[in-house]
Amino acid sequence: MASVASPKISQKPIAYTAAVTLGMVATVGGALGFQHIGGYIPCALCLLQRDPYYYGIAIGIAAMIAASLRMPAWIVRSLLAVIGILMLVGAGMGVYHSGVEWSFWEGPATCATSATGVATNAGSLLDDLNAFHGPSCTEASLRVLGLSFAGWNVIASLMLAAVAFLGASKKPI
Repeated sequence: MASVASPKISQKPIAYTAAVTLGMVATVGGALGFQHIGGYIPCALCLLQRDPYYYGIAIGIAAMIAASLRMPAWIVRSLLAVIGILMLVGAGMGVYHSGVEWSFWEGPATCATSATGVATNAGSLLDDLNAFHGPSCTEASLRVLGLSFAGWNVIASLMLAAVAFLGASKKPI
């Protein structure tokens, strides 16, 4: 009696999985670079927009492991679909934040303060934690080609969602 093998993942979804995972790493890595190297302090909404990337990277690594272990195709395709959904959530968060920056609607009350700097005296560090707040979510700290970080996040998230959904739609060979 011949055994029926479960469909295995082809090389194409592996490439989509690697591409979307590396894309998420590059995007959030760029944000962290602007923060730690460029000195741009993120607001509360900026920090929230990173969450789909953090979760997506972990799921992407799981998908790459599943693909490299030649697990059934539906596992990798499902993980890619979850990544696509996370990136759509990230895009929605970016649209919301962009609307707050352009004054289309009100932002959360926690984003109403502005940053004054970072403590340089270690002795007063704990006291300074209560005095320093992140920048306002209503003001873009940088615009490139008319788009803020939130606007560029929308574009990056939509592109990554497209790659993830395209990989999820690929049939195994």
